[in-house]
This record gives sequence, structure tokens and C-alpha cells, in this order.
Amino acid sequence: MRTELVTTLKRKATEIIAELESDQDPVLITQHGKPAAYLMAIEAFDTLNRRLGILEGIARGERAIEDGRVVTHAEAKKRMTRWLS
Repeated sequence: MRTELVTTLKRKATEIIAELESDQDPVLITQHGKPAAYLMAIEAFDTLNRRLGILEGIARGERAIEDGRVVTHAEAKKRMTRWLS
């Protein structure tokens, strides 16, 4: 991953964004020597958000199992049929 100063981003924003489109690698932006933000391509951001959504769904499912909030296959099928109708 590449690191750029916020002042470099100000001067070369167009170039940095164009490079994001080709290599898809996020750029760490620093301000006063400390990490301040990440700059990433839209496609990479969308993919990251989709993956995060899937992981959150899995975590909710695991918590439901731990809490005993489960139903039989037949009941789940019945609920899904009603939901899809």
C-alpha cells in the first residue's frame, strides 16, 4: 500500500485517483505524520462493503444460534414461502 501526504493529495489529486483506477490498491493519506484517511477506488470500496455485509450476516446468524433462536427446516421453509409470496 502506498502512502501520500495530504499536501501531495492536494497537488496531485487527479494523478493519484487515476492510479487508483488501474491498480485498485488503497492509498494511505497522512497529515502531520499520522494516518488520516484511506483513498480507494469505488469498485474496491463497493466490494469491501459487500464482504462486510456478508460477514455481519454470518455473525448475526452465529449469535442467533448461540441464543437458541433457531427453527426447524420445515418452519424456515414455511416462513420463506410466505415471505416470498
